[in-house]
Amino acid sequence: MFGAMNYGGKERVNTTRVRPDGTEETVVFERAGEQIRVLDEKALAKRRESDKNTNHKTLVKLERNPFVLATGASETELLGDVRHDPYGGHPGLGTPAYDRVVPGSIHEANEGVLFIDEISHLGDLQRHILTAMQERKFPIMGRNPQSAGASVKVEDVPCDFILVAACNIQDLENILSPLRSRIIGGGYEVLVDIAMPDSPENRAKYAQFVAQEIYIDGKIPPATMDAVEVIIEEGRKRARGDNMRNALTLRLREMGGLIRAAGDLAVVEGSELITADHVIRASERAKPAEQQIKERYGSYTKGLSKDISESQKEKSPYYMENEHLDDQIYR
Repeated sequence: MFGAMNYGGKERVNTTRVRPDGTEETVVFERAGEQIRVLDEKALAKRRESDKNTNHKTLVKLERNPFVLATGASETELLGDVRHDPYGGHPGLGTPAYDRVVPGSIHEANEGVLFIDEISHLGDLQRHILTAMQERKFPIMGRNPQSAGASVKVEDVPCDFILVAACNIQDLENILSPLRSRIIGGGYEVLVDIAMPDSPENRAKYAQFVAQEIYIDGKIPPATMDAVEVIIEEGRKRARGDNMRNALTLRLREMGGLIRAAGDLAVVEGSELITADHVIRASERAKPAEQQIKERYGSYTKGLSKDISESQKEKSPYYMENEHLDDQIYR
């Protein structure tokens, strides 16, 4: 006996045949391009088992970078989401829900490291990080209540990671106390040094840092030894500004800006090398805006009162306060 039918867009014929032991088994002949595929009961059983597993999706690959940078991540980037489907996951038109699940950074960092700079800026999202650290798993669900993904939730997605977070001293109070307690209980807090001893070894590291910044920039010329010496001296000066004696500053982001400012001067002047003079002039031009305002006007508040238009003065709290004081003085 046999019957013809259309299966998944493929023509196929079902029939039976007698085994050597006298029993019957189902055999399927189906078209595969220009050829005919023959499927016995063992092959059909394997296909059915494969069909059962088609509704599975690999959320996070085993072979991946174990270091995940989540600085400035949004809620969906950090915790995962389920993409919207305008057809609502309709079997004939839409995309299946399992194919719309997007893992977050906490899931991608499973068995790895999750690094977050300026963690205090995450605000209330810190509590989700705390939950993930405690449970070592976190569900993925649709974050937008207006989306078709809001009805989809994947439970118990593993997120066993090592958290490395950073913030400034003034932002410590903005980190959730339970999260800090969890960090201290399972790890440690480190106060990063702002300076290092002024030694021949560390001066050599400073010279290496200068070469590294020039290489990374790729658009400024190399520096002379005299220029490197001036940069090292600037590092000593800035360390003294932090009340650190016989030290070199470790505020390397600011030092990198100084190197690039000196390199820009060299490029503008067509110089093949960054000289000591370029660094000296760059140190004057690359001062923070607050320091430039103080040097020009005497104080930040005086600068604010002078560098403002007449229309802005009417709305400025500083102007209104000083106008009131002036009235009292004139009276």
